[in-house]
Amino acid sequence: MTSKGRKSDFDLPTLDDLFSTQQERDEAKLDKIRDIPIAEIDDFPNHPFQVRDDEDMLQLVESIKEHGVMTPAVLRVKDDGRFEIVAGHRRKRACELAGLDTLRSEVKHLSRDEATVYMVESNFQRSSILPSEKAFAYKMRNDAMKRQTGRKSKENESPVGIDLSGKQTLELLGENTGDSRNQIHRYIRLTYLIPELLQLVDEGKMKMRPAVELSYLNVDFQRDVLENIELNDCTPSHAQTIRMRRLYEEHSLTPEVIADIMCEQKPNQRERMVFNGERMRKLLPRDLPMNKTEDYICEAIAFYRKHNREHEQSRKSNRDAR
Repeated sequence: MTSKGRKSDFDLPTLDDLFSTQQERDEAKLDKIRDIPIAEIDDFPNHPFQVRDDEDMLQLVESIKEHGVMTPAVLRVKDDGRFEIVAGHRRKRACELAGLDTLRSEVKHLSRDEATVYMVESNFQRSSILPSEKAFAYKMRNDAMKRQTGRKSKENESPVGIDLSGKQTLELLGENTGDSRNQIHRYIRLTYLIPELLQLVDEGKMKMRPAVELSYLNVDFQRDVLENIELNDCTPSHAQTIRMRRLYEEHSLTPEVIADIMCEQKPNQRERMVFNGERMRKLLPRDLPMNKTEDYICEAIAFYRKHNREHEQSRKSNRDAR
């Protein structure tokens, strides 16, 4: 027996389904597609996928200006009567940039959890997804699936639930997405990172496994790690983060220990040039911002080399003239 308002997978077809053509059914579906005022549409709360005003967005804007919205956005009706985007955040933004007041949309009757699952699935079809986007999307969908299976969501070490067939939610997610249960668990762990460390993962500057180990540290220790990353201009190895996590769980981790671990030279770490900071500051303008120091030094070296070349050419010309 199904809950009220939810269609069973075993519902018999209606008479309209039996005696209507596919064309008639398609036309009936088109009747549900409307132009909804953008001012009445809200974004999905905590939407994990970024909407960027990049080259792809500019191309979408031009396409909408020429052809309109080819694929309708999917909306749901909120309790207050306003609409909420389930799928189509980029299309909504493109319509705004194109100067349109409405968004061609299909309104579906979805609960919050059903909308979350739909939103994640529709965005996973994108060709390029950042690790952070995938992480928060997996967490949102996993939490929604756990609520749908009747298990209360908890902040635990293994974020899984059990459905009526005995499968864990991460296994069900893996069947639908292609990622393994362990890989999905790693992605969800990334949501426990501070934003600055998560950005390093998105930028490809830190690999996933070291990032997962750091996700088990508290916020203060994560910030200590970030400070040492910026100071040493290198990210910790997987082995180093495993040691940090073990010491943290043993209550032996301190900022000094993190600094000592981060100062260790990794086998694959290139030799770096180190300058005496005090000596360098004496040669630099006092009002020069620290983040402009490298540019200033590079420009000074380039000027020095150019001056030497011109001086050498002048000396050569003088010698030839004699």
